[in-house]
Formats: sequence, structure tokens, C-alpha cells
Amino acid sequence: MRVSRLFVAQELAPEAEVALPAQAAHYVQRVLKLRVGDALVLFNGDGADYAGSLALVSKNQVLIALHARLPAVPESKLQITLAQAIGKGDRMDYAVQKATELGVTAIQPLFTKRTEVRLQGARLERRMAHWLGTLRAACEQCGRAVVPELLPARTLDQWQASDPSAVRLVLTPEASSSLGELRPPTGPITVLVGPEGGFAEEEIQQLKLAACQTIRLGPRVLRTESAGPAVLAALQTLWGDFNAIG
Repeated sequence: MRVSRLFVAQELAPEAEVALPAQAAHYVQRVLKLRVGDALVLFNGDGADYAGSLALVSKNQVLIALHARLPAVPESKLQITLAQAIGKGDRMDYAVQKATELGVTAIQPLFTKRTEVRLQGARLERRMAHWLGTLRAACEQCGRAVVPELLPARTLDQWQASDPSAVRLVLTPEASSSLGELRPPTGPITVLVGPEGGFAEEEIQQLKLAACQTIRLGPRVLRTESAGPAVLAALQTLWGDFNAIG
């Protein structure tokens, strides 16, 4: 039986006793229905898992006794940032979740000309907190012990001024190049995915002038939420860890 994993934003160490925050404690008691003595793995994003067991379960507190620091799922050698145009509804949630499962290093939310979701102030802060929770939950599920970085939401102009990647790939059905024609990357990669309707033509030209390379991914037009994960899977197959053993 697989042991459940939980993210906690706390210092972790073998032989330590950890009090779970309220939301995690509720999940352990009411959803997982664990009892004293049951095994549980905690992680905090430092690259390791911490094996433990429930030492106390009460109405007001859940304590985990940690026993050992364990090696976790290794990270891909590819450093990939997904610059994802913010989509409507749960589209961004899906892209963030699947990209995390596929080994993304960072998520860059983007505002573009065709972005239909207008977020600012407290509303943007709430969405960013929600996406961070989605990242962490995806790590719990897929076994990653390093949580991808969630970068501040930026406009396309702001992103261009801040992105250091050596390879910048823009997904568009009109491109003449495919992933298979690229040279193996030797540095960080950024994959840019537009919103519903894609990037505007002036944005494509702007990105080309910024040394971005347009690519297509087969003959079909993908939804904004599935395009990024599809490219990530292809990159991991070509040059990443999809062929790794163990």
C-alpha cells in the first residue's frame, strides 16, 4: 500500500516531531482517516522525503514523529520554465498540475493581448496562492520533493526583460519548425504558450525579435491548457528523463 505524502512549509529533520497545520491535520484525519502509528511521508521542497508516523491525533492537533530522511524522486536534468498565458476557468489549474507532474522547473503566469482573465490586487494574490497550492498538491501525488517555482505574474514585455533562458520556444501552429529539428538544449528552456486564440500576430513578431523560436507540435491545434504539458512531455522524451531507468 502506498504511503501518503504531504507538503508542509516547515523545517523537517529525522527524530523531530512536527505539528501539522490545520488544513493538513484536517486532511489526515477526515480524508485519509489515519490513526496513531500509521505511516506518513512529509516533504518541504528541500529535495528529500521524511518518513514518519502519527504520534498524536486529537481534535486540536496532529503530531508526526519523523524517523528518517529519504532520497526522493530525482529531478530532470532539463530546466524548463512554462510561461503560460492565464486562461479562463480551471484551464490554468490543469496546466500547472500537469506541468508539475511532467517535471517543470518553474511556472510563469503571463498576461497577453488575448488574455480574457483580468486579475489584479487581492484577486491576483488569491489566484497565485491557489496555483501554489496546486503545485504542491501535484508534487504530493507525483513524488517530487522539489516544488516548482511560481514566478510573479507578468505581461509579455515584463517577461522579456526578466527571462534569462538560453532557449525560448513559442508554440504556434503556423511555425515551420518542430521540436525534433532543434539541437539538444545546453541551458535553461522557456516554453511560451498563448491563451485561447493564441498569441496575437504582433506578439509573435515581438517574440521573434527577442530571439524566441517558433515551433509546432504536430498537425493538430492544442488547447491552451494541454499545449504546455504536451511540449514538456516531448522535451522529456527527447532529452530529459522519460527514458531513465529507476
